[in-house]
Amino acid sequence: MTTPAAPTERRVPEAVHRRRWAILGVLMLSLLIVVLDNSILNVAIKTISTPAPTGLGATQSELEWAINSYTLVFAGLLFTAGLLGDRLGRKKMLLAGLAVFGIGSALAAESGSPVQLIAFRAVMGLGAAFVMPATLAVLMNVFERDEQPKAIGIWAGGVGIAIAIGPITGGVLLDHFWWGSVFLINVPIVVIALGLMVWLVPDSRDPNPGRVDPVGVVLSVIGLVLLVYGIIKGGQLADFTDPQVLATIAAGLAVLAAFVVFEKRSDHPSVDVTYFKNKVFSAAIAAIALVFFALMGVTFFSVFYTQSVRGYSPLQTGLLMLPLAAAQMIFAPRARLVVDRFGNKATTTAGLVVLAAMLAAFATLDADTPIWLLEVVFFLMGAGMAHVMTPTSVVIMQALPREKAGSASALSNTFRQVGGALGIAILGSVLSTTYRDGIEDKLSQLPPAVRHTAGESIEATLGVAAKLGPDGKALVAPANDAFLHAMHLTALCGAGVAVLGAVIVALFLPGRPPAPQEGQEETELVTADH
Repeated sequence: MTTPAAPTERRVPEAVHRRRWAILGVLMLSLLIVVLDNSILNVAIKTISTPAPTGLGATQSELEWAINSYTLVFAGLLFTAGLLGDRLGRKKMLLAGLAVFGIGSALAAESGSPVQLIAFRAVMGLGAAFVMPATLAVLMNVFERDEQPKAIGIWAGGVGIAIAIGPITGGVLLDHFWWGSVFLINVPIVVIALGLMVWLVPDSRDPNPGRVDPVGVVLSVIGLVLLVYGIIKGGQLADFTDPQVLATIAAGLAVLAAFVVFEKRSDHPSVDVTYFKNKVFSAAIAAIALVFFALMGVTFFSVFYTQSVRGYSPLQTGLLMLPLAAAQMIFAPRARLVVDRFGNKATTTAGLVVLAAMLAAFATLDADTPIWLLEVVFFLMGAGMAHVMTPTSVVIMQALPREKAGSASALSNTFRQVGGALGIAILGSVLSTTYRDGIEDKLSQLPPAVRHTAGESIEATLGVAAKLGPDGKALVAPANDAFLHAMHLTALCGAGVAVLGAVIVALFLPGRPPAPQEGQEETELVTADH
């Protein structure tokens, strides 16, 4: 049996088609825990950086690695996860990934040191690598092409829900329980998602899959780890000309170049580099990477601004981020309608320009700026992101055949995660280096043993100041001033990255789409039902 809509195009079984929206709900629940985890961690950063027993006493670089260990394993394995999903079945990969993610979450909650936390976050990244591409791949297989933009818009709006729930949930948990509860909360969600998935979600796979590419996987993971480690190390040393830093970054770039050469010559590559000959596809991928580069770096420093400089609690910080999430939830599902009217180019360029303007607005925030201004900035930032994420995701997913949905999703998510990882590493390093330069001369009166540690971050400085008692109060105002200067510079760097993204999509994305013709194969966004 078939429904009247586009019978010649129908490839979704009727039974699956009837429950497609329920399946989308289960996929969003799976997506929720992956995104939720990072947004919860952002609120918990300050708590984890405080000494035991309240936290783990993690340094700035350890905090960055707690985020990046997850992101690097995630990004490094997405190629393989997408291929395995296409080959062995997306449902199997979803179930396995969720189980590993749940186990990693339980272990992370019981971490006894920053090193253990970093290791268990990597386990969580392993699980997430198999969850994220499979959610979009299943979506592409249970919805017909004309409904895919609407479904992807709702899927992208799910990111907004996670951004909203994460910080608030994290704040509530940190107000009542120990820091590990922000990871333990994932376990019951995983159990519920596993049960619903077994019941509702159909399996799908590529009838002609490629072989697994172990050499490509190893090269991509090694290259990314070396590159980001070098960037973080440069920020930690406040010296990017250090020979060790330069050698590590150069080695990372060399390995990644070898990865690209190997993939071009391989008959079973992790990623088919010929996809990138399509300028529209490449521009959409670049836009997603640059958006997350800017966003993750800003989220990292905004938590310290609200908690360390402004004195808000973790829960209050979570509530302050509600406008960002609300804008995502409101605009992401509706962005396809804007694309229908104005086209991909105008929609995504405007979204990136708004994002750049809001990042630049962070450079105007001070210790006594009215907090409602920050709320406006967050809301407009979320609106800008929604009008980039939804159309670019649709362009990427519809550029490849349905059978390759796992590979397309893996590519999209890989660049998203690599962009986020590099955003945290590079903008975090700019923040760290600028902060140390600003506070260094104020720390000259401290004992040499604690001077270096106190200069790593505003939290480290305030921690040393608290231990010194009345003598340490003189450090508070200089620490705030140094941090605000560092935040302003970092925000402007993020804004510059968003402007670069706007230029790329303005040059290469298609304009307003023509009226779709019957049976026409197109890689552009196809309008959804009105």
